[in-house]
Amino acid sequence: MIPLDATDRDILRALATDATQSAGALGRLFGLSQPATWRRIKRLEEAGILKGRRLVLDAEALGFGVTVFLGVKLATKGRVSLEDFERAVTAIPEVQTVQHVLGLYDYRLRVVARDLPDFERVLRRRIMTLPGVGDVEANVMLSEERLAGPLGQ
Repeated sequence: MIPLDATDRDILRALATDATQSAGALGRLFGLSQPATWRRIKRLEEAGILKGRRLVLDAEALGFGVTVFLGVKLATKGRVSLEDFERAVTAIPEVQTVQHVLGLYDYRLRVVARDLPDFERVLRRRIMTLPGVGDVEANVMLSEERLAGPLGQ
């Protein structure tokens, strides 16, 4: 791991807030030239600290008003490979994230749907028919807050 100074952390916080900012804009914000800022960003990327920038879509604005977190326990570990389950579940467009976890459930899924009847359709017709699915627990998201992350303030 490379050492991070206060400016590196400031750049990471600024990019976490708005990843579209240019190296020139960030440089002006932190008193650096555009090339110096670009070199810092490149160093953070090469070290694997900055792994990319992603577009965040507003699911509700796109018509997906319900987000549900599913805990999925595989019923037949050994008869169905984890890879088979993962391949099948990632093919479902409403499934936004698939996390293999340790604990009561084997997987944690983030699923979006237009409304609760739409979620029920996705659950019954797509998720419950996947290979090896056993117990499922659903938690409907009521609200979500974005935390600052490990860099803090």
